[in-house]
Amino acid sequence: MTATPIDPRTLAQISERCEAVMSEVQAVYVGPRAIPEILLVTLLARGHVLLEGVPGVAKTTLCKAFAATLGCHFRRIQFTPDLLPADITGTYVFTPSNGQFQLREGPVFTNVLLGDEINRAPAKTQSALLEAMQEHQTTIEGDSRPLPSPFIVLATQNPVEQAGTYPLPEAQIDRFLARIVIGYPSPRDEKGVLKRFLEGSPEAKKILDPGQILTMQQLVGQVHVEEEVLDYVVRLAVYTRQQARVLLGVSPRASLALVQAARARALIAGRAYVLPDDVKALAVHVLAHRLVLTPEAEMEGASREQLIQKALEQVPHRH
Repeated sequence: MTATPIDPRTLAQISERCEAVMSEVQAVYVGPRAIPEILLVTLLARGHVLLEGVPGVAKTTLCKAFAATLGCHFRRIQFTPDLLPADITGTYVFTPSNGQFQLREGPVFTNVLLGDEINRAPAKTQSALLEAMQEHQTTIEGDSRPLPSPFIVLATQNPVEQAGTYPLPEAQIDRFLARIVIGYPSPRDEKGVLKRFLEGSPEAKKILDPGQILTMQQLVGQVHVEEEVLDYVVRLAVYTRQQARVLLGVSPRASLALVQAARARALIAGRAYVLPDDVKALAVHVLAHRLVLTPEAEMEGASREQLIQKALEQVPHRH
């Protein structure tokens, strides 16, 4: 659990930059501060994020504003039922001038990839992202090629009940470090959106660059985690596996994701150590989407978020 101490000045600079990123995003996207914070946590923890909500709640606007602050290469894929895996990864094209096949890289070769309405494509196409998300590489006709660093997938999806959507397979849902559910804005926020639209939409300014992001990602690995915090994460995971209404509790990969996300949140706050509060703030976003409830619980309208909330209330952070 020991790690090289991080210089306090470096911590202060990182915290300042992260605060600037969140402020820039909020200058464009009207919503809770926690949302840009979770995007930043996911980026620094080298994860990917799934944004869920009905059409028209500014999911794409949020992703574009976040990407703009990072100073990174950004690409967008609109998922449709006829989208093919090669439309994501790329394909080899014959060039008559030299008689050779050349790779035409797909949109996955970028730093920030926005997968819009990811659940509108069938499972075969969705799975084209799996290797990219887990291995940071993609295989095209047997050829493995690394993806640029940093690399983050921001995927949006509409509620599954909507026409023309396919539920994401469990294996793919598990690859998303965090899930953010974006509901309708409060009346006050919605009025803010209307006023901002009338005044002309502002654009988010660049705050970071790829080199700074990679440095910050490395520093996440130096954030100290006490045994007590690890015990707390394990107790939360075990709690989910022992509930009668849960078919599949969270996996060890989920526990790992929660620890890594908590380290990233600590770094953003200018701390070189994790607090139980970091775990509590992120547990719902990191764990809830990985639970599989029993059919009976689903029929009764049980909520995975409520179950994690209950775990936080009932599992003490200290023994």
